[in-house]
Amino acid sequence: MDWGALDVEHLAEEVESLGNEQEHAVTSHLRILLLHLLKWRYQPDKRSKSWTSSIGNARDEIEDRLVRNPGICPRLDGFLATLYPRARRRAQRETSLPLATFPETCPWGMSQILDEDFWPDPPHVQP
Repeated sequence: MDWGALDVEHLAEEVESLGNEQEHAVTSHLRILLLHLLKWRYQPDKRSKSWTSSIGNARDEIEDRLVRNPGICPRLDGFLATLYPRARRRAQRETSLPLATFPETCPWGMSQILDEDFWPDPPHVQP
């Protein structure tokens, strides 16, 4: 191979583009995951197989991409900080519950969010 003929600048752009695509996929699945976890917790009477499937699928997709792209892992907390407020607003719109129903900051850490055995319980209502 003629390494001198390699277009390093173009190659670097392609590698960066692939990384951006993987990061976008992770954030997209994380946004959906957060939305459905909020709905799961705050609308327990509306839980469905669709939500269960969506939560599981998002977790699987995120895990697959993180395994193949471990460089994304250090940015997960930053993604969470950006995406949670959006998921909170979308949950309010989709449920018609007051925005104050949903905590201002994410009540779960990334390890819980991505844990396939984690399912948030509904909040306890005081009599």
